[in-house]
Amino acid sequence: MRQVGFILEDGFQVMGMAALSAFEFANVDLGREAYRLTVMSERGGSVRSSLGVRIETVPLTEAPDTLMVVGELLPRPLSPALRDYIARAGRTSRRVAGLCTGAFALAEAGLLDGRTATTHWAHARALQERYPAIRVDDDRIFVSDGHVWTSAGMSAAIDLTLALIEDDHGAELSRAIARKLVVYHRRPGGQSQFSALLELEPRSGRVRRALLYAKEHLRNPLTVEELAEAASVSPRQFSRLFREETGQSPAKAVERLRLEAAQAMIEDGRHALDVVARDTGFADRDRMRRAFLRAYGQPPQSLRRSLRLIESPPASAA
Repeated sequence: MRQVGFILEDGFQVMGMAALSAFEFANVDLGREAYRLTVMSERGGSVRSSLGVRIETVPLTEAPDTLMVVGELLPRPLSPALRDYIARAGRTSRRVAGLCTGAFALAEAGLLDGRTATTHWAHARALQERYPAIRVDDDRIFVSDGHVWTSAGMSAAIDLTLALIEDDHGAELSRAIARKLVVYHRRPGGQSQFSALLELEPRSGRVRRALLYAKEHLRNPLTVEELAEAASVSPRQFSRLFREETGQSPAKAVERLRLEAAQAMIEDGRHALDVVARDTGFADRDRMRRAFLRAYGQPPQSLRRSLRLIESPPASAA
């Protein structure tokens, strides 16, 4: 039996607690208490979430096998006692994880120095600026660097927890739990946290309209003229406005939208690569392959092979 401790502080984000369900189903499927869960806070008692819902906790116990620090909507400095506890757990626990902005707590305790980590994309820049010794990857679902794990925000806590369970008991159990949770099994840690539309962040409604049009009409050529018409401006004005607001050319942005859609279709696993290329506007597999190499450094076939390995890994002992 493995002890798993969750640390909460006032203002914790309730979505991080979804990880509890993954461990619960692991116990159900294994038919034994493979994981004993303890929800802790510095002093114990009732802890208030950011939503106002309260959770009962016990005071900090001896460092567990796996310690998971649940993030807050707005990360705050730790008390000296809590910082020291997390630092000690980093030396004695088999694994330590920061869920969402829980990465800030791990960083404050010194556990992320010299390591690669992630957090919710909206807080990634602040994490990097506050703790320059960390290599912050703001576009990962989760990161495992040695025995220290960090996840992106919200539902990414489930992906990290499924990875922990897979690490302990193999992919078959992890897949079964994912099905019960009705989630994808499991998003690879390197999958992007957010969509190209969010990352481009256009300021004006005209550019947003053009991007939404492009996303919904990927089979079209999507020339500057076509996008300008969707934005109700001249092609020359559109090109200038687009660069000012997004920092890149319309052609580059369209390629990113095509790549995002193609990646989703490949991960779905039901489409031949020729169909993917056609439906996402690449026209043919060779053009899509060159775009994947430019963006990801690997062809679409490699993504498909890696997903097959995740879905059909070698048998592993529980």
